[in-house]
This record gives sequence, C-alpha cells and structure tokens, in this order.
Amino acid sequence: MAVFVVAAPALALPPGTRVSGSVRDASGAPVPGAQVKLQANSYSVTTKSSEEGAFIFEDVPATSGTLDVTAAGFKETQEAWTAAEGAAQVKVTLQLASETQRVVVTATRSATPIGQTPVSDMQLSTADLEATPALTLDDSLRQIPGFSLFRRNSSRTANPTTLGVSLRGLGANGASRVLVLEDGIPLNDPFGSWVYWDRVPTASVASVEVTQGGASSLYGSEALGGVLQFFTRPAQPAGISLDASYGNQNTQDLSLSAGGQMGGWESVFSGEAFHTDGYILVPKADEGSVDSGASSNHGIADLRAGRRIGAQGEIFARGWYFDDSRNNGTIGQTNSIRLGQGSLGANLALGSLGNLQLRSYASFETYRQNFFSVALNQDSQALTDEQTVPAQGIGASAVWSRSLRGHQSLVAGLESHEEIGHSNELIFSTTTGSNTKDSYTGGHQRTTGVFGEDVIQITPRTILGLSARFDDWRNFDGFLITQPLIPAGLEETASYANRSYQAFSPRAQIVETLNSHVSWSASVYRAFRAPTLNELYRSYRQANNLTDANANLTAEVLTGGEAGVALEGLNNRLQLRGAFFFNEIVNPVSSVSCQVTPVPSICPPPTANTLTFVRANLGRTSAPGVELDWVAELTRRFELSGGYQYVDAKIISAPGQPSLENTWVAQVPHEAFTFQARFTNPELVSFSVEGRYTGMQLDTNQLPMGSFFVLDAIALRSLTHGTEVYAAVENLFNEQYVTTAATPLSPPQIGLPIAARFGLRFSFAGVR
Repeated sequence: MAVFVVAAPALALPPGTRVSGSVRDASGAPVPGAQVKLQANSYSVTTKSSEEGAFIFEDVPATSGTLDVTAAGFKETQEAWTAAEGAAQVKVTLQLASETQRVVVTATRSATPIGQTPVSDMQLSTADLEATPALTLDDSLRQIPGFSLFRRNSSRTANPTTLGVSLRGLGANGASRVLVLEDGIPLNDPFGSWVYWDRVPTASVASVEVTQGGASSLYGSEALGGVLQFFTRPAQPAGISLDASYGNQNTQDLSLSAGGQMGGWESVFSGEAFHTDGYILVPKADEGSVDSGASSNHGIADLRAGRRIGAQGEIFARGWYFDDSRNNGTIGQTNSIRLGQGSLGANLALGSLGNLQLRSYASFETYRQNFFSVALNQDSQALTDEQTVPAQGIGASAVWSRSLRGHQSLVAGLESHEEIGHSNELIFSTTTGSNTKDSYTGGHQRTTGVFGEDVIQITPRTILGLSARFDDWRNFDGFLITQPLIPAGLEETASYANRSYQAFSPRAQIVETLNSHVSWSASVYRAFRAPTLNELYRSYRQANNLTDANANLTAEVLTGGEAGVALEGLNNRLQLRGAFFFNEIVNPVSSVSCQVTPVPSICPPPTANTLTFVRANLGRTSAPGVELDWVAELTRRFELSGGYQYVDAKIISAPGQPSLENTWVAQVPHEAFTFQARFTNPELVSFSVEGRYTGMQLDTNQLPMGSFFVLDAIALRSLTHGTEVYAAVENLFNEQYVTTAATPLSPPQIGLPIAARFGLRFSFAGVR
C-alpha cells in the first residue's frame, strides 16, 4: 500500500513579518534536517528544519511565494504560502520517495527498512487511513484483500465474539489466528482471542503494520497467521487531532488524540465515544416483531505518561478503560464488556550494547451476554442462556536488539503471559422461562517463550533473516460445575486434566535487491496456536445455532512459505508486488455439525429447534494462493491502487467428519479484490473512491453465501490550516449481501446497508 500524504495549505497567523512552519512525515513525526527553500519573486533563501522539524524565515520582502522542501528518503514537495498581516504558517507533510525506505518494526521486532522484509509485509499511513471512507478500523483494513473477520459483518454492529481476524485464507472461528497489537501490547481478548477493534481511537492511529504468514518465531501462539500492529501518535510534535461525525442510523462518533512534552516529561491522551442505532439484521421480507436494530455504544479512554531518558530512551505508564454495549438484533438480546488495562514499559538505549525494550501489562474484564431462541417467523423468542465471563490477563516481555557495524542485526527476547477466565451461565427453559440449571466452567493458561533473530546482510543486495522461538504452553485448573435447579439435583463437579504443550517455531527468509527497480523475497516458517479458554470452556449461540465448547482441544500447527517479487518504475510512480504462498494447518480448530455427523464423545444431547455444533480439531487444512497489489501515481494529484488475492482454502482431512473433506474452509472467500482511486487538491476538494469485491464463501453451516461488491466514497474540503470537512458513504449502491446463511430454523442475516455521514477533522501541531 502506498503512503500518500496531503499537505495542508498555508494559513495566516497573527501579525508579524515571517514565514514559519513544520516538516513532518506521514506518521506525524518531525523530519529534522530537511532543506526548506523559500522563493518570492526574485527573493530566495534556504534553511534547514530543526530537531523538532520547525523552520522560520524572518523579514521576507513579499506577501506570497513558494516553499520547496527536500529531505533524504522523501519526495520533493512544493507548497504555496500567502501572508496575512505580515505572517504565514505552513505545515509540510513529506511523502516517502520509495517503499524500500519505509521503516517497520513489527516484522523483525526492531526498526528495519521495509525493503529488507518480505514483499508481502505492508504499512498503512495516517493518510491512507484518512482517505478510506470506512468508519471503523477493521473496515479500513479491508483494503487489504486477504484481511477478513470470522464473519462478513463489521465491528460497528457485530457481536464481539465474531471479530477474530484472518489473513491469507486461514479463517477464524471467533478466535483470531492473527496477533493484533497496539504499540506492542496485545489487543486479543485474554479469554477468547477475538479483537475489540473499537478499543483504538481512530484519531490516535499514526500507522498500521501488517506482517503476513506464520510469525510465531517472534510472537508465539497468537501469531499463527501473522501480526497486525497499530502505532499511535507520539507526544511530539505536540498537538491535537480530532474527528467528529454524524450519519444515518443515528450514528455519532467523536475521536480525539492530544499530547505534548514539557521538559523531559510527555503525555498523550486518546479517547473515543460512539453510538449507532444500527440496522435490522435480517432482510425486510423476513422481519418479525422481535427484530430490532443491532445498536452499538462504546467509549474508550487511553492515557500515556512518560519520561524521556537521553536522546532515545524513555520510561512510561499507560492505562486504558473500555466500555462497550450492543444489541444483537432482537429485543433484549444484548452483550457488553467492561475492560481495564494497565501497562508499564521502558525503551532503554544501552550505547554500544544495543537497545532494551521492556513491557508489562495486566487486564481485567467482565463480558456479559444473553441468548434467545427465535421463532422462524421472527415473531417470538425465548431466553435460553445468560452468561457472565470474568477474565484476567497478565504478561511481560524483554526484547534486546543490537546492530553490528550496520551489516547484522541481532534480537533476543523472553516473553510470558497468563490468562484466567470463567464462564458462569444461567440456563433457562424455552417453554416455561424458568432457570433450570446453573453452570460454571473455566481454567488457566500460561505460555512462556524465548526467541532470537539474526538478520545478516550477506552482500550489499542480499539480506538473510533467521529466527526461532521455543514456547511452553500449559492449561491447568480446568473445571466444570453444574447445579440442576428444575428438577432440583445434586451439584456435579468435574476437573479437567492439566495439559502442557511445547512448540518450536523457526522461520527463515531471504530478501534480494536485483537492481533499483526489482527485488524478490522468499520465506519458510512454522507456527502454532493454542486453543483459547473460550474454545475450551464456553458455549455460545447465534440465532438458533448452538456451538458447544470442547475441553480436549489440542494446539494448531502451521507450516508454510511464500515467494514474491516487487517492481518499481517510472521514477517510483508505479509499484507492483506479487507473491505466491502456501499454508497448511494440522489439527485446526473448527465448529462441526452434530446433525450431519453426530460424535457421541463430544456432541451434547440434541435440543428441539436448535442446530448444534461443537468445536473440534480437524485433521488438516491447506491454503495455497496468490496475491497481487499495485500503486500507480498517474499525476501529482491522482493515484490508483488495488489488490487481488486468490486462495484455495480447503479441508484436506477431517476424521469423524467425512462430509467436510475436500470442502472449503468456512468463512473464507476464494477470491477478493479491492481498488482505490484517490484525487488530492487541498485548495479545492479531495476525494477517494474505494471498491471491494468478495467472492462466494461458506458459512459455519457449510452453506453457500454469494459474492458481492460494495463501493465506498469520501470527499474532503479544507477550510483553514489543519481543519477540513468531509462527507463519506459506505455501500454507496446499497448492495444487500449475506453475512450468515439461512438455515431451516433461521433466516439469513445481512451486512451493513448504505451508511452516510458528515464529519469535521481538526489537527493542530505546535511549532517551537
């Protein structure tokens, strides 16, 4: 994906005879040492930006002119300026000259030029995200063709337990097969590994990095299919960013990030408040009296405070509070989450000994959910289950890195985390409405891993990367307590055997630059994912589909590889990338139907008006595929980009479930295509049009859901320096597409209909 940045036009400031401003990159970080040349008629003068990216020209004998700004690794940028009352201030945002000069952290756990990582690794900048019409972060990420959630619907209305992420057709079953981080802290839920995408205020995001393919060699269990990391805005340059919008479905959103520095101290506060009335989840023809809008409300507060130590070091503390509540599509069917998290960390520069990064965190949450059995005509429903799920997660890591003479980079680390969670259920009779049984189940998990990496520049054009990790996963103190109430009975208690699993996850990759226009890369890897507490112990219901837990699940193991080529031409205005990949998972966790092939050892007794599933390890799945993406800067103001992925994700073997063999992996489309057309003119209007095609796929019932295409658009108009208004539309043509297929007991559910909003963005950065 390209980094494409819109520089704000000049703005008149209070009286004074000077031209001042700042030079920043796409993430908002200052660019020191940039050459800034001011021209006004025959007058010309040059200076360089300070360490904070600031520049000042005094006593300029003109009221208008241009600024030419150049810096190593960035494209030359020209900005016009006009003074009012003797002064003008200009914010210049530089676009990187080439993909290869972007630096990423996620792929190697140390700062690495993206040209030294596989061509499938990518980065989205603030400008990329702001030019995307989508309201939520997960919908913004759908411009990556291989990115998908467990189901097709968006986090703005979906049940959080369906928000696990998949890359490259690996699928998700609620639990994410990709590790999601925010500034190095896991966002995957400690109980179920799904992701609360609204935990990250959109105004706080500076960039997103995506590493595809098995990444357990550096990140452990959750990184079976890759890593996705959000990096938030730094305290410097000081300033504030705000995004407020209102749209149909009574959708209200306010997102804020503000930070600054005083002396050696710095702090950043980010927050967001959101509400939508949502939409009816079933088609109009299937609506009944119990249907209601899938509404959603959330609030997040995130405060970070720290102290700089020298030029590069810092220590910091951070705290989050997150509150989310939703209606799941019928009257009274709700879920909610209350989550608090704290983190302590340090980035220490050890001089010739390298750098040390320390992180620790603890999270505490309570998730509540109720479930209803709904009549096929949607005119009546009955409460079946009320769940309360308290969970805690703690973790710590230490990562050391060192560069040796610029030709070798070493990384070594230790990481440990533990999760504790219980599912407390009140089970009700659908005929009498009485509480017939109480159930309490849960357990502990602990994972400890050690890892190392060596990135070697074999020749000036060839980079070899070797990494490996050893993990010890333990599941212990598992229990199940049931208390029959109607008829009354004795409490029954069962203990699950403690289990442990050791995993060795190696990875090798090579990146070679053939010339200034062509590079290629190849990787092979092995990764694993331990089943979550949710998969082991908690059942859930979606409409009239009941999925039961399985305390005997074993870990998934992935073996895979990729090879790709990157091409650049036309003075870096055209970029093409393509990769072939192959992934195979042994013992993948999936939901299997107890109606199709009853398995007495794991299937619960049948229940009237209910389709029952149970989580089970299948034998093997494979996902070979190819992905392509391109960026073409047709003019200085107009850019086209797009991506395509084809993946043949199939179940190769499924002992005990022969009907599943040679069928598609559920919730994975074989084809996905995206494109974006972006026009930028800060003095007039900027707009972006984004299309997304998703091919046919099977839902969890192995029932087909057809392909669909949606088109989104956004138009932006600058009002003053740092302020712009915009109008955005998602699903412009109101395409109706299925997110859950119809069954004999339930109608289909559909995705987000046309959603329009108007908004205001304000961004101010202080200049010293």
